[in-house]
This record gives sequence, structure tokens and C-alpha cells, in this order.
Amino acid sequence: MRAIRYLLLVLLAIVLVVVAMANGQVVTVHLLPQELATFTGLVQSAEVPLYVVGFGGILVGLLIGFFWEWLRESKHRATANQKRREAAKLKRELDRVKADKHKGEGRDEILALLDNGGKAG
Repeated sequence: MRAIRYLLLVLLAIVLVVVAMANGQVVTVHLLPQELATFTGLVQSAEVPLYVVGFGGILVGLLIGFFWEWLRESKHRATANQKRREAAKLKRELDRVKADKHKGEGRDEILALLDNGGKAG
């Protein structure tokens, strides 16, 4: 399984390198449309290779998707944390009840062994 994963990663890397080599032309990327840029005084532009624009768009899309999914799953994480706290509380209560049960005077040793799963002590 690990070999298949590495093979797929190598193939993906080869494809990305080929795409980058095929799209190495330099393009001008503007922050704002020309009219809005002159109106606001924020005339920002950069000349970058075309593949940087494409890969940057993919990266921004992935980051937005990850953030959106993290927000969407927050209610599930909150529910899981609540259930985890409730389970810990119930375990503590069960341990306390078992400890109180074993503190009884004149307790039968056979019953104590059965409660402990057959372990002495």
C-alpha cells in the first residue's frame, strides 16, 4: 500500500513539473481592476510565471475548503468533547461506587475475587 502511495506521489510530482514547464510564461497579475486601482490609489501588480498563478489558486482553494470544513465540523467536535467528559465523569462515579462497595465490613472473600475478575488483591 505504501508503494502505491509513493508511486502516485511521484506521478503527481511529474505532472506538476510538466505543467509548470509548459506554463512558464510571465504574466502580470493586478490586485484590483485598473479603474478601481487608480480610484483608490492602490496600483499593485506583480509579474509572475503562469504556473504560480494556477498553483496559487489551487492552494488558496484548498485552504478555504479546509477552513470551511473545520468550521462545519465544529459542532461534531463539541458533541464528541461533551460525550468524552460525560464518559469520564461516569467512569469516576463507577470507580467511586466500586470502591465504596469494597469498603464493606465482613465482606466475603469469594465475592471480592469475583468482582476483581479472579485477581487477588
